[in-house]
Amino acid sequence: MTTPTTTFADGSSIPLIGFGTGGSQGPAGADVIASALRTGYRLLDTAAQYGNEAAVGEGLRRSGVDPAEVLVTTKVAGGDHGRRAARTGILESLRRLGLPSVGIALIHWPNPSRGLAIDTWRTLLELREEGLVAHAGVSNFRPEQLQELHDATGQWPEINQIQLSPALPRQEPDAFHRERGILTQAWGPLGTRDGLPEQFAIRTVAAKHGATVAQVALRWAVDRGIVVIPKSSHPDRQRQNLGLSAVRLDEEDRTLLASLDRGEDKAWDSREHEEW
Repeated sequence: MTTPTTTFADGSSIPLIGFGTGGSQGPAGADVIASALRTGYRLLDTAAQYGNEAAVGEGLRRSGVDPAEVLVTTKVAGGDHGRRAARTGILESLRRLGLPSVGIALIHWPNPSRGLAIDTWRTLLELREEGLVAHAGVSNFRPEQLQELHDATGQWPEINQIQLSPALPRQEPDAFHRERGILTQAWGPLGTRDGLPEQFAIRTVAAKHGATVAQVALRWAVDRGIVVIPKSSHPDRQRQNLGLSAVRLDEEDRTLLASLDRGEDKAWDSREHEEW
């Protein structure tokens, strides 16, 4: 399948549709990941906190796909914040993945109570300079938290992965990102946590286009240039989530989907929510 792409600020390419691997563990998880890669996914999302980096690496090897064709994302766990710990954390992630370098490395959560996000960010920048990380970014950072990183280092993250779906369109942080050359990536793009699949509006749009609710949610984000990382262990749904070319949303659809916005305050707040 042909996957649409966008670009980082440096002009390098990233698929707009990637594959989330949370929950894919052990040999069965490796098979799920290999299946996704054979289907055509070329962006994988994992994290130290998911406890499945070894399965992701094994899935990549089982797939037969050239690792050079795949952007693998991993994330620094909250317990690995800080200058030395973050470096050790990334090196351990590379060991588990079985890769010499990683495509994208993110700080998983800001965890403000620790006060180590800037030190961790400095380490990711160093690892990028050393070639161990191709692209450095963050996850779940609010605009003011991104500003703190830039104020301290003069460098914006290349990408920020945030909770985003038609139920949580996150217009304000997305606009902040665009103005500063930061890519927006959506976790939870299918809105399952927010009951999105049961909503009449999105089901109406899906029926109109002969598409699944997931395809409509993903098409809506991709049309905004937002990178999505849906996950599924089922090969048919993996193909459906990647094959969005037949789904074309019009203004009537977008107006209907806009009615699903639950409000910015319904997103997880990284000033309070921390993960270690």
